[in-house]
Amino acid sequence: MDRDIDLFLDMMAAEKGAAHHTLSAYSRDLEGLRRFLETRQCSIRAATEDDLRAYLGELNARALAASTVARHISAIRRFFVFLQTDAIRADNPAEKLTRPQTQRPLPKILSIEETQSLIDAAYGLPETGAAEKLAKYRAVCLIEILYATGLRVSELMSLSRTACDGDMMALIVQGKGGRQRLVPLSEPARHAAHAWIILRDAQPGAAASAYMFPAGGRLGHLTRQRFTQILHLLAERAGLEKSRISPHVLRHAFATHLVQNGADLRAVQQMLGHADISTTQIYTHVMDERKRRLVEAGHPLAAQVNFAASKDDG
Repeated sequence: MDRDIDLFLDMMAAEKGAAHHTLSAYSRDLEGLRRFLETRQCSIRAATEDDLRAYLGELNARALAASTVARHISAIRRFFVFLQTDAIRADNPAEKLTRPQTQRPLPKILSIEETQSLIDAAYGLPETGAAEKLAKYRAVCLIEILYATGLRVSELMSLSRTACDGDMMALIVQGKGGRQRLVPLSEPARHAAHAWIILRDAQPGAAASAYMFPAGGRLGHLTRQRFTQILHLLAERAGLEKSRISPHVLRHAFATHLVQNGADLRAVQQMLGHADISTTQIYTHVMDERKRRLVEAGHPLAAQVNFAASKDDG
């Protein structure tokens, strides 16, 4: 590995709080660039804009997805900004590199009614014994918190027992890169969390756990795989296709339903824990549809416009 790449990765970890998988991706992409430049008898520190464009040409020749090429460009641009900022080189040969246009797929979502049926299925779980009661209260708490907050599944699984503030009006969430954020809790989620914590703390050994959803496995908390199994059980009871249900789908449902009902995109960004608003902008298709309905319902000439359009189509 090139010494400059090592320094860059150290900076990203220490100063930017980059996650492990992010650092691994940067390392792979920059190592690929370094190997390519070796074939041109050029070091990565001495690379020119022409060298970098030649490398992008090779990536495109491999017929890589636009999103993959965009990730490579992002790593290269960040790397050379670092070299310039730290005065390792005076210029930035990656400055004019542009990311290819990528089409982000629209997220799979559930309707409000489908989401409610999933929540109802949790409340309808049997309480035939102590173990079943524990499983029910945990399932209710998990789904209420997820739909109320839109947490990433990793954030939900590793929630601290002390994540709720004193009056349980919000959760303190440890997100990507160690960033903390405060996410408000809905009233149903507060009640579900309160009921679960009382039952949880009464279990032998559970009270000593640092996690809100303790488990006996290696991690010490509930796994995403087990939570997905719980959601599939609820989907079956609610009459929904299991293939449509996952923790990530509920995260998308949270954001989509908020935007549908008029939430500000910046507020949704903060609650989801997105570092960049561009990530949250995937939900703008919902805003566009809402604006269209507002125009059709409130514009004095909307009916005439629709009539004229239907005549043209005919």
